[in-house]
Amino acid sequence: MADRSEGPEILRPARWTYIALTLLVAVGANLLALPGIAQVLRPDLLALTFIYWVVYHPRRLGFLPAWALGLIMDVANGSLFGEHALAYAVLMYLSILLHRRIVMFSMIQQMLHVLAILAASQAVMLLVRMVDGADFPGVSYFVPSLLGALLWPALFALIRMPLRPRLSADGA
Repeated sequence: MADRSEGPEILRPARWTYIALTLLVAVGANLLALPGIAQVLRPDLLALTFIYWVVYHPRRLGFLPAWALGLIMDVANGSLFGEHALAYAVLMYLSILLHRRIVMFSMIQQMLHVLAILAASQAVMLLVRMVDGADFPGVSYFVPSLLGALLWPALFALIRMPLRPRLSADGA
């Protein structure tokens, strides 16, 4: 019996329905009302899901779903219209730009790249808010990016579970 850790894992192709389901679950998770500080510290699970799909399946998802779901997040959060859409577009661009590099790295190095992408996305949202007249909220504003990067291994494993090949009855 061969050791599964000898080479890259071969996954089944991701169907559009599965990609859409993961994005809708992520939108739902982002819209859940959380108590107190948990609401402020919640990582953007939709952004993490976009990063996963663009990095590991770069030709399956484009800018249009990111822009559309960003507009939905703007309406749902009551934020400036286009704020999340622009941030997700930047996130998609950076993910596409770095996707070949990210897949070659260890999980710790991937987490650092994800942190940089999430922080850039949050910086775009902050810049839009500050142009509109908001004050700088402090460095703690970027804590959700850090928490999102820490969640990367769990999200990575969770999304890949249904894509792993099923073992046949004889164990081969």
